[in-house]
Amino acid sequence: MYSGELELQAKRKALAVLQDEFSRILNSARELSALTTSLVRAEIKDIQTSLEKMRTAEEEVENLRRKITREVTEIGSLMVYREDVLRAAYHMDDIAGYISGVAFRLGNMKFASLKNGRFDDDLQDLVGMVVDAIFKLNDMARALSINPVTTIELAQGVEKLERLVDTKYRATIIKALNEITVTKDLLLFKDAVEGIEGMADKCQETSDSLTILALSM
Repeated sequence: MYSGELELQAKRKALAVLQDEFSRILNSARELSALTTSLVRAEIKDIQTSLEKMRTAEEEVENLRRKITREVTEIGSLMVYREDVLRAAYHMDDIAGYISGVAFRLGNMKFASLKNGRFDDDLQDLVGMVVDAIFKLNDMARALSINPVTTIELAQGVEKLERLVDTKYRATIIKALNEITVTKDLLLFKDAVEGIEGMADKCQETSDSLTILALSM
C-alpha cells in the first residue's frame, strides 16, 4: 500500500474520532442550556437529570481524548499535522471541564437569587451564546473532512460570539455584585459566569486550532 494511501486512511481515522469528541461536547452543552432553563423555572428534578447527563458526557469526552491520543501516537509520522489534531482534542477536553464546573455551581444556586436580581435572562443569554459557539466548533470539525475552507470561514462566527460573551460577562458581574445579597449565591453565580467567559475563551482557542488544522490539510 502506498504511503499516500496510508496517510489518507490515518487522517480519516483521526478526524472521525475528533468529530465524535466534538459531537459529545455539543450534547453536553445542550444539557447545560437545559439545566439553565430548569434553574430559571425552579425544576429541581430536571436539574439533577441534566447534571447526571453532563457527568456522563464529560467521561465520554475524556475517553475519546485518550483514544485520539492513542490513534495519533500509532499513526506517528504518517500524519504531518498530528500536533494540531491533538491540540484541538485537548482544548475540547478543557471545554468539557468548564461545562461541568459551570453546571455544578448553577445546580447549587437558589432560584430566588436569580429571580430577585432578574438574572434569569442574563444567564440564559450567556449560556446561549457559548452553546452557539460550540455549535459552530462542531460545524468547523465536520467541515474539515469535506471542505477545509469552510472551517476557516466559520471561525469568524466563533470570534464574534467570544467578544459578545466577554461584553455580557463584564456587565453581568457588575450587576451581580450590586444585586445578589446572599454571599453563597453571589460566589456561586460569579464563579459560574466566570466559567462561561472562560469557556468562550477556550472556544476561541479551539477555533484557532481548527483553523490551523484546516490550513495544513
